[in-house]
Amino acid sequence: MFLALAIGVVALLCLGGVGVAISLYDEATEIKRSAPDAVADSYLRAFLVNRDDAETALYTCESGGNFAQIEALQAENEATERQYSLGVRVTWTSFDVVTANGQTTVSTDLVRTLSDNSERDSERWQLRMVDEDGWRVCGAVKLT
Repeated sequence: MFLALAIGVVALLCLGGVGVAISLYDEATEIKRSAPDAVADSYLRAFLVNRDDAETALYTCESGGNFAQIEALQAENEATERQYSLGVRVTWTSFDVVTANGQTTVSTDLVRTLSDNSERDSERWQLRMVDEDGWRVCGAVKLT
C-alpha cells in the first residue's frame, strides 16, 4: 500500500513538472507583438539579417502591405555580395514610434556595412505598423 502511494506521488510530481516545462517553453517561444518597436526590430532581423521568409511572415500584415522598397534594398545587398564576394551587414539605430491620425509608424536608420569595413552608409526608413491582434509591419519606405 505504501509503495503504491509513493508511486502515485512520484507520478503526480512528474506530470506537474511536465506541465511547468511546457508552460515555460510556451512563454519563451511566444511571438511578442505588444509593442510596435519590438515587432519592427524582429521584422528587420528576420528580413534583412536572417533572410528567412517564413520568419518574416510572422511579423507582416495579412494583406495590403507595401514592401517593394525594402525588397529592392535586400536585392541590392545580395547583388553587392555576389559582385564583390563580401557580406553586407545591416544594423539599425533606435526606433522612433509615432502615432498620429490613427496611424502608427516606426522610424529608424538602417546602416549597411561591407564585411571588410571599407564602406558604410545609412538611410532613414519608416515602417508602417498595423494592429492585427498584435502589431505587425505593413510597409517599409525609405525617407528622403
